[in-house]
Amino acid sequence: MTAIDFHKLVKIELHCHLDGSLSLSTIRHLAELAQIDLPEDDEELKQHVTAPVTCESLLEYLESFDYIRPLLQTNEALTIAAYDVAKQAALENVIYIEVRFAPELSMDKGLTVTETIDAVCQGLRQAQEEFGIIAKALVCGMRQSDQSLTARILDEANQVRDSDFVGFDFAGDELNYGPAAIKPLIEQVKSYNRPMTFHAGECGCPAFLAESIAMGIKRNGHATILAQEPELLDEFVKNGVTGELCLTSNLQTKAAVTVNDFPYLKMKAAGANITINTDNRTVSDTNLTKEYELYHKYFDSTVQDFYAHNKTAIEASFASDEEKEELLARLAKAYS
Repeated sequence: MTAIDFHKLVKIELHCHLDGSLSLSTIRHLAELAQIDLPEDDEELKQHVTAPVTCESLLEYLESFDYIRPLLQTNEALTIAAYDVAKQAALENVIYIEVRFAPELSMDKGLTVTETIDAVCQGLRQAQEEFGIIAKALVCGMRQSDQSLTARILDEANQVRDSDFVGFDFAGDELNYGPAAIKPLIEQVKSYNRPMTFHAGECGCPAFLAESIAMGIKRNGHATILAQEPELLDEFVKNGVTGELCLTSNLQTKAAVTVNDFPYLKMKAAGANITINTDNRTVSDTNLTKEYELYHKYFDSTVQDFYAHNKTAIEASFASDEEKEELLARLAKAYS
């Protein structure tokens, strides 16, 4: 049997957080711009920005992001960061990526919502021009934040008409702020008639994923709980929801305590819409090539499986119809 060159495989990524995916060299560059001292040793720096292999919880995993927040407080920093993440993806044969970020986390020194989106889109466009990748931005509302603040941020974001800003997400503390707790914000985003994805099913709470499905949300980040909930999996499939699976980060946060608790094989058997993602390239010390290697190792995923999951990702993406057509053609040619 011929060995698979996982790096060479063309890939699509829908679930990648900007602040969790910066390369160490870019983190150093941003720290220099912000006049923030970092450890000189790369291994020591890596310990600060990479979560433990196994965390006690999702909240412990999220602590790694606090180290990056002060570095992303200017237009220049956000542009550099967005370019860096899209470049990393392009260099491992990702032809389409959606990079999500929370404007709130870059407004500590006076940036406006519009300025943060413009800066991120500028960095993504630079990478598109240089590497040929199609890269889009998603805006996250932070579910644990003051809801009036989040409502304002979402409303200001919705005024932005940049073609590279394509949709919304809600991220952060799922355990204490499930869909019902932020329902007014979800309804607000739905009223915009713009695409939306949603984090649910990462903290062992089947009710949260059930609520997300009931609210008509068609893309779901993680959906890890489906491994234990066959009836919920049936609803997931029946409603045509697409799962943005993140294997390495789910094992880190104990959303899946072991590989056997990860929902991939059950979702695949049920005919669910599956996509493969990194979640956070740096915080989880991963990339899509590593993720594909793990799917092959643990689940015997084949090249045809990867083709199918990437085709699903394009169809579920927030790209334009013209871009989807182009991407599907590029994907088919690459896997023929």
